[in-house]
Amino acid sequence: MRFTTYTKYRGGWLDALNLQELLDRLAEFLLQGGFAGTPQDVPWWADPADHFPDRSLEALKEALLRALIESGQLTPEMLAELRGDGDGDEEVRQRIADLLDDLVQRLVEEGYLTLTPSAPGATTVMQPPGGRKIDEGAEAARSVEFQLTSKGLDFLGYRTLKHLLAALGRSSHGSHETPHLATGVEAEAASRPYEFGDTLNLDIPATLTRALHRNGLELPLELDYDDLMVHQSEYRSSCATVLLLDISHSMILYGEDRFTPAKRVALALSHLIRTQYPGDTLRVVTFGDRAQEIPLGELPRAQVGPYHTNTAEGLKLARRLLLAQKKDMRQIVMITDGKPSAITLPDGRVYKNPAGLDPRVLKETFAEVAACRKAGIVINTFMLAQDPALVQFVAHVCELARGKAYFTTTMTLGQYVMRDFLRRRTRRVK
Repeated sequence: MRFTTYTKYRGGWLDALNLQELLDRLAEFLLQGGFAGTPQDVPWWADPADHFPDRSLEALKEALLRALIESGQLTPEMLAELRGDGDGDEEVRQRIADLLDDLVQRLVEEGYLTLTPSAPGATTVMQPPGGRKIDEGAEAARSVEFQLTSKGLDFLGYRTLKHLLAALGRSSHGSHETPHLATGVEAEAASRPYEFGDTLNLDIPATLTRALHRNGLELPLELDYDDLMVHQSEYRSSCATVLLLDISHSMILYGEDRFTPAKRVALALSHLIRTQYPGDTLRVVTFGDRAQEIPLGELPRAQVGPYHTNTAEGLKLARRLLLAQKKDMRQIVMITDGKPSAITLPDGRVYKNPAGLDPRVLKETFAEVAACRKAGIVINTFMLAQDPALVQFVAHVCELARGKAYFTTTMTLGQYVMRDFLRRRTRRVK
């Protein structure tokens, strides 16, 4: 006879933690891309830690520890030991170290992160809270870097979207509604005669009635092409969107990381489009000295650099991407904090002038804006600064492209972008 022996379950610290809530708290840290330049490109008054964030395993553990402290998931004994007010209990310190190791292992096992050897010469700039060393393997942890997986990106996009939609209030969001009618699945109005190309969503009673009126009560009943009636439903349009992200130095230069919130908005838009608007598309284009498209999977590693703002080339690339897609609506969502200061010359060289609004740069940029309008592409601009020169430039862009301008901050950027995407209303948010 086979016997099964049961023992009492004894849970550990890890079982009491909400791993997804913890990962959500780490979103800003995980999406920090840092600075693409060298230390010589950083102004003397700027903090290098803001330009070159640490991506090592040790930095990840420090971020986890801060998240645990902020969420109140550590015991008073652990907190006292971390503050240096404890009794120097090695057992408590070891429990903290083991907890952090287990958390990292759990994140890797569930597919949110991967660990890889760090590049030669990599340095760390973060220090443990209180300057205390709680992990004997800290030196080894500095030689290992973490990377977000596609599952981790998707999860952060979902959580960001959930927070943003909650901030907007109650609102249904399915496909983009329009005032037009089509032959879809859900009946919304009186049926009409079938036309070639319509969805064959037949209104059976109306079809039979037309056949009876034509032939009378005769069997077998003969159906003619003109007898076919189809239900009408609301026409749901498709939309192609290019998210145009500014990666000039000013996006991280003045003590505020403006690029990481923009990344979170891109991930949230991607999750929304993939789950609720499967017919839509989203492409991401970054523009500094030059413009380039980046895959969404590479977004966490995108970096701000010692670049100027080549808005014209960004618009040109976005327009080319949108014209290649056969969608009912095409739009550019541009997130920037600076006026245009560079253009690409016909020979491929980049002309730069950061001082004021250069007429040559403005002429080229406005020409691209006019080309977008001619192609039926709407440009909506989200400004993360209120510099008079930038406001003047964006006002003229809106006038040319019939788009909208939003004066926002990193805290409200996502809400305004989502509101614009979902409601499709022509208005200015103050």
